[in-house]
Amino acid sequence: MPRQHPRIEPALARRIRLVCFDVDGVLTDGGIYLGSTRDGDRSLPFELKRFDIQDGLGTVLLRDCGLTLAIITGRVSDAVSLRARELRIEHLVQDTQARKLPALRRLCAQIGCPLDEVAFVGDDLPDLGVLRQVGLPVAVGNAVPEVRRAALLQLSARGGHGAVREFAEALLEARGEWTDAVERYVRSRSEDPSTSDAALAGASA
Repeated sequence: MPRQHPRIEPALARRIRLVCFDVDGVLTDGGIYLGSTRDGDRSLPFELKRFDIQDGLGTVLLRDCGLTLAIITGRVSDAVSLRARELRIEHLVQDTQARKLPALRRLCAQIGCPLDEVAFVGDDLPDLGVLRQVGLPVAVGNAVPEVRRAALLQLSARGGHGAVREFAEALLEARGEWTDAVERYVRSRSEDPSTSDAALAGASA
């Protein structure tokens, strides 16, 4: 039986060019693991976060369908920088003052994308300013009531537990691109790089 996703109007889905994510409570479950290690006489703090692998593949499929991806968060974390690099998310903004709307406006000006062609996935009050301005405001399942009221799309999955994947599937299905995106991904992981046409041509040159 096919999975049921919240519905996005196809015309709106096709208009979206930039997809932005909050981190804590969206890409993660909101938990923060703090610790410290010793370097001689110094105590060095570190922070760990839990990310969802299926969410990660959802971002890969969005990117492979030509969408630009960004992370905009109000917390600075090496773990987020590492995850953004792993997922090849080009734009990362970590602002300790959580001024997300000015950051988004700067990014939109940089890449030439109006706010009504932006989707933003959020969960808490720091996201409200952005959600009230973008074309597709999205709330994860654990979002606070104010965010859910501001959202055009309300997901059932919680942050860090499949919410980003649920959104990716819903958006690409509404654009008519989900099935082709899955098949392209499967083909790309089913070929032996050593026997590809390009590899064979190089070997015979």
